[in-house]
Amino acid sequence: MDFILTYHRYSERSILIEWPQDIDENILEDIMLFKNYLEGLGLKSIVDIISAYNSMLIIYNEAIDNINDAFLTLKRYYIKRKLGQSQTSRLWQIPVCYDESFGWDLQEISNKNMLSKGDLVRLHCQAIYRVYFIGFLPGFLYLGGLNGRLHFPRKKTPRKRIEKGAVAIGGNQTGIYPNESPAGWHVIGNCPLKLFCPSNAKPCFAKPGDRVQFYQVSKDEHQKICTAAEAGNFYIKHGVVDD
Repeated sequence: MDFILTYHRYSERSILIEWPQDIDENILEDIMLFKNYLEGLGLKSIVDIISAYNSMLIIYNEAIDNINDAFLTLKRYYIKRKLGQSQTSRLWQIPVCYDESFGWDLQEISNKNMLSKGDLVRLHCQAIYRVYFIGFLPGFLYLGGLNGRLHFPRKKTPRKRIEKGAVAIGGNQTGIYPNESPAGWHVIGNCPLKLFCPSNAKPCFAKPGDRVQFYQVSKDEHQKICTAAEAGNFYIKHGVVDD
């Protein structure tokens, strides 16, 4: 599927490309196809490419002298983006403890969405989510694909602090806070893994386009995984998916 894109000068050394303003898997796949194609060209003029829900920022190593020529070049690349492309992603299996000591907002969501806590956990674990982009905090995965029965508005007043690993729902999204931080989403559980390790060659285990599925663990299992992860002895289960 081809989309009508808009191209904007973002700064003297960058261009912002925008897709339709929707959270949509087809848009995500098209963004990743274009991004992978550009990265595969190995262009020395491009320093970095950053993708989001429906946009992509291209950062150049020098100021862009002729912006219209740069736009035309990118439009030609977009036409060619499917050449020789085969996209693969990973499906990551992420443990979550939904014990009430972690799930601070489980009761509120259960009551207002007319679900038992068991059904809430079951629905949260059933879905296979897509990683749309990584932001807000290093290693924070914006996950799309939340079951409509779990949609819940963000907090009117954010918490000043939530725990590292907090699994939360905000609107039609879910995600994991990789570190302690303020938070406007409703917390339903906790993930015991180290989700962002700046000392690693690949600091974040997942990338945009990957898939995530949660599975429930007990509080004792959570503690054991946490200890193993801190020691570097726990490896996230994953498989390869051909798109």
